[in-house]
Amino acid sequence: MRVERSGWVFLCVLLWSVNTQAQNPEQGLASAHSLLEQNKNAEAIVQLKGLAARYPELKGVSQALGIAYYREGEYLDAAKHLQDAWTKNPEDRDVAQLLGLSLYSVGKPAEAIPPLEKFHRWHPQENMDAIYVLGLCYILTKKYSEARETFAQLYGLESGSAEAHLLLARMMLRQGFDPIGEEEARKALAISPKLPLAHFTLGEFDVYKGDYAIAATEFQNELAINAGYAPALTHLGDVYWHLGRTDDAERVLRRSIWLDSTHSEPYVVLGKVLSKKRQLILAERALQHAVSIDPGNYMAHYSLGQLYREQGKIDAAQREMKTAARVQQQAANAPRN
Repeated sequence: MRVERSGWVFLCVLLWSVNTQAQNPEQGLASAHSLLEQNKNAEAIVQLKGLAARYPELKGVSQALGIAYYREGEYLDAAKHLQDAWTKNPEDRDVAQLLGLSLYSVGKPAEAIPPLEKFHRWHPQENMDAIYVLGLCYILTKKYSEARETFAQLYGLESGSAEAHLLLARMMLRQGFDPIGEEEARKALAISPKLPLAHFTLGEFDVYKGDYAIAATEFQNELAINAGYAPALTHLGDVYWHLGRTDDAERVLRRSIWLDSTHSEPYVVLGKVLSKKRQLILAERALQHAVSIDPGNYMAHYSLGQLYREQGKIDAAQREMKTAARVQQQAANAPRN
């Protein structure tokens, strides 16, 4: 009852504040800005909506509403108000930036490009997040040369360099643009045949396609150039596991761990390899170590659960499977670029 009563008190005070300040719109807007400065975005939204209803032409209300909604993660509402503010004042740099980011966040990359481009012209070396999102918008709208130029500038590269082509390939790998990404990686190799990570990137594309034999060749080519690159050894071990070459897989995975024992992935793959070789105690140790390094590794928990099930450890298997499901759900709910 006390909590309910305090909520009503807060609502009454807030409504009284809005009604009082609405008599003086400038004062009401100043009060809303004060709430924004205190990160009281929800309260600011209530005041600003009241002002917008009473004074539709009051300057600065749309901008403030857009900022408040953006901070609350309500990007659709933010975009609506920021678009109105930008229409009224195309030179407002903060509005342009937030409008572009909001439009990208609601799945409108083509509409996000104009404000982000304008912001980028104003601040070519500032706000790396906005520049990165602009590059992603170019990728999503198939403006690949513009994307390469944007990412090259972001990383301080020449736009036509091998490194710039490889950088775009890696960005596209994350977005799932396989054919175009592969083409960019091959362009990088054509310019610089011994460029580190180029063969590795092609190998990753091959893995996604299930072309494990070709992927193995690419990872081997990477290691010929970049012998101390532990992820290439890990990926090669995983490919060997898929190809049934368990002895080769174990050999290269141990080499990966000797180079870098701080990552969980080689231990996960090693656990799967040892399990396939029926070395179950060693497999369990490898997977337990992977979990200890990274408790949020879905595959580590899932593989350990499978191993426990094979060993008849039902309670332990159920525990790991539940943990794997929880990790997977958390990953699905996490915000993405």
